Amino acid sequence: ELENQLAAKSKTLDELKQSLALNGSAEQTPEAQSLRIAELYEMMDSIVNQVAQLKASMQSILEQWRAYDEIYAEVSLMTARYLYCIEQCKPGEEASLEALKKQVKTLQ
Repeated sequence: ELENQLAAKSKTLDELKQSLALNGSAEQTPEAQSLRIAELYEMMDSIVNQVAQLKASMQSILEQWRAYDEIYAEVSLMTARYLYCIEQCKPGEEASLEALKKQVKTLQ
C-alpha cells in the first residue's frame, strides 16, 4: 500500500514539475523552484528506501513467526501426547493385580 501511495505521489511530483516548467510561478524564481523540486525528489527517494527496508524487515519477521508457529504446534502436540501417557500410566484407586492387568490390556 505504501509503495502504491509513493508511486502516486511520484506521479504527482512529476506533474508538478511539468506544470511549473510550463507556467512558472511569480512567488519563486525558476532556480528556487528547481531546487525545491530536487529536494522533494530526494525526500521521496529516501522514503522509498525506508519502505524497502521496512518491507525486508517485515518479511524477516513474518518468516520468524511462521517458524514459531510450526515449533509451537509441534510442542503442543508433544505436550498432549505426554499428558495422555501420564494419564494412562496413573495407577487407579486400587493397585490390585487384576486392575493392573486390565490397564496393560487397555494400553495394548
